[in-house]
Amino acid sequence: MTDATTNTTIKAPLAGVRVLDLTRILAGPWATQNLADLGAEVIKIENPQGGDDTRQMGPPFVQDQHSGENTDAAYFLVANRGKESVAIDIATTEGQKLVKALAAKCDILVENFKVGGLKRYGLDYESIHKELPQLIYCSITGFGQTGPYKKRAGYDYLIQGMGGLMSVTGEPDHKLGGGPQRAGVALADIMSGMYAALGILAALRHRDSGGTGQHLDIGMLDVQVAVLANQSMNFLTTGLVPQRMGNGHPNIVPYQYFPATDGHFILAVGNDTQFRKAMHVLDLGDAADDPRFATISLRVANREVLLDMMTERTKTRSINDWVSAMEAIDVPCGPINTIDRVFADPQVKARGLQLSLTHKGAGQVPSVANPMRFSETPICYEVGPPTLGQHTHKVLRRLLGASDSEIESWSVQGIIKEAP
Repeated sequence: MTDATTNTTIKAPLAGVRVLDLTRILAGPWATQNLADLGAEVIKIENPQGGDDTRQMGPPFVQDQHSGENTDAAYFLVANRGKESVAIDIATTEGQKLVKALAAKCDILVENFKVGGLKRYGLDYESIHKELPQLIYCSITGFGQTGPYKKRAGYDYLIQGMGGLMSVTGEPDHKLGGGPQRAGVALADIMSGMYAALGILAALRHRDSGGTGQHLDIGMLDVQVAVLANQSMNFLTTGLVPQRMGNGHPNIVPYQYFPATDGHFILAVGNDTQFRKAMHVLDLGDAADDPRFATISLRVANREVLLDMMTERTKTRSINDWVSAMEAIDVPCGPINTIDRVFADPQVKARGLQLSLTHKGAGQVPSVANPMRFSETPICYEVGPPTLGQHTHKVLRRLLGASDSEIESWSVQGIIKEAP
């Protein structure tokens, strides 16, 4: 495990930028965690009664280092490091005033309520923009702010299905285990968070170049359709609907997993030169010169014949044998790792992807490093995810100048909550 370290001598890319985070679950928190990683000050507003839904989405849970009792679910750790948690009940008039006052101290507000969900609290874009025209306001919803589905709730699974991803993921219907499959991680949520973070940075650049704040509308269905990539272009250029191909690739052959004596490995042959090299290593030299397989297009057309030939050969040696042999000739090849093997992989270790961060309740919690690597402004991981309301009093004092008596009054009324 790589310990996270701090570096106070280098100014982070987003140092001085403050974000008010009204998001929960995954897409929104993923966006704001990226901003926190880049140095932004992120203030996460949570409901005093339970906070972000993912705090309860377990098992597994993180255990308190003293009592041994469950605290937050591991799910919450995924997208909330580096943030300050402020527990405010926005259903109260005073709570709404506090959130508006905090927004006035921020550069960016990010929310993922249903369309119109914040209007009753006076925290919707139109209401906020009138008072704070320089504030960048980002809304992340299932279907965006317009269109016939705009008021529907959107969840990752639903979006993967409606956005076409599941129609091209999984084995064909006629094969054993055939049928649509959800991706093993919440890709629609994660990609929506990434697009939101990118859009926020563009809006920030616009504002700081003399423009004003604006409303960024991120719809998860839009994102899922956008990232269909080659599958959407295959359809739009031909009119032919892409089908599920299991582990095969619609445009490249061979580009999938193959059986070995002790499991499976992936062979990703991206061009004709790699193909000829791979065929010779497989003792299929004739196939390297076979006109049926001379180009990528021809290999796609003769997919089944070629794959049958290759499979008969790959079954004769181990995964390590094939990986070593292909690596020696610069043909992309690798094992299908389980998650434990991922974190034991020497490349993953060398890149420092596993972190250990401080946590108020658990002492230390694991985390996974941001993949962005900067030569001049490296990301510094200072703290793990906050406990619910951990920073309520601190933030209200620091940003709003709240007095002890005000904080006491709000606490007694249940408007705010500070973690014990």
